[in-house]
Amino acid sequence: MKIKTGDKVKVLRGKDRGKNGKVVQVLTNKKTHKIYVVVEGVNKLKRHMRPSQQGQKGQIIELPAPIAIGNVMFLDPTNNKPTRVGFKMEGSEKKRVAKKTGEFII
Repeated sequence: MKIKTGDKVKVLRGKDRGKNGKVVQVLTNKKTHKIYVVVEGVNKLKRHMRPSQQGQKGQIIELPAPIAIGNVMFLDPTNNKPTRVGFKMEGSEKKRVAKKTGEFII
């Protein structure tokens, strides 16, 4: 995959367009074969939780929701600008490469 957990990405579409964040989780839908990412601090949903026991209070929890992988773009670690990701062979290893700078992604 071109985007992995721990990568910094920029949101291109949606209500949080323009925000940057770190990828927390990469999810795949087995039926449709679509890939989604969960980005830290972006696309938050509010869930209202009922009290589970008597005497407890209900609460509102904010959770980050998944975004389609096509709506985010990888941020180049050298210049912090969005770039596409490619692959190059270095010896016998296949490594990810930032298309704008041509440098390997660690």
